[in-house]
Amino acid sequence: MPLSPNVDRDPIHTRAIECKSYRRSDGLWDIEGHLTDVKAYPFLNDFRGEVKAGEPLHDMWIRLTVDREFIVQQVEVITDAGPYALCPAILPSFQKLKGLKIGPGWNRRVRENLGGARGCAHLVDMLKPMATVAFHTVRWSDSAPSNSDREPDKLVRPPVNTCHVWASGGEKIRDEYPAFYTGDTTG
Repeated sequence: MPLSPNVDRDPIHTRAIECKSYRRSDGLWDIEGHLTDVKAYPFLNDFRGEVKAGEPLHDMWIRLTVDREFIVQQVEVITDAGPYALCPAILPSFQKLKGLKIGPGWNRRVRENLGGARGCAHLVDMLKPMATVAFHTVRWSDSAPSNSDREPDKLVRPPVNTCHVWASGGEKIRDEYPAFYTGDTTG
């Protein structure tokens, strides 16, 4: 169901973050993020001159290669378009992600390593949805199309208390992951 009807309006700005994942032939997974910021009108930029309507002000990519334990094995970061000549200078800092584990504390560790002047706000913004995609990729990889006859591994910790559906005392955990259930067991 779409949002309610709106009043007449003109488009101004679109930020798009797209994340995709891939199973690699070497047993690892690539998680790719792509961010664009696009204005619906032309404007002047000190570094690039006129940025035309529909032309990305930001056009940035990240690829994280992860293993089954969600450890980042490789990092690739590219800025195809940015508003300043200095933007690409921070890209090597994103190698600090190598060796980090995507899981509880991921966002905090990203901020510690790449927050503020230590990174790029736009690239850091992509890392949260990329972590979610990594979880959906690796966590349920056993039920992906190439292994469709296998059940997801129920011994792996579910995302307990990450939202109301996954509440430790809720029916999803009670029914599918009873070892992690903390609700009323008296019946």
